[in-house]
Amino acid sequence: MKEKEKDKKAKAKEKAKAKAKKAKKAKKEKAKKAKIKAKAKEKKAKAKAKKAKKNKKNKSKKK
Repeated sequence: MKEKEKDKKAKAKEKAKAKAKKAKKAKKEKAKKAKIKAKAKEKKAKAKAKKAKKNKKNKSKKK
């Protein structure tokens, strides 16, 4: 009986460890994705600013 209890506890511990590992990995993946998204957003914003600058130049040329 005591051995079974020990086994149960050990298994529970292993499960908790595995869960924690999975959670950590998921968090890392989420952070990675968020970073990529932020970079893409920054790129878009920069491209937009460049375009706006170009348009401003063109508008002043036309006048």
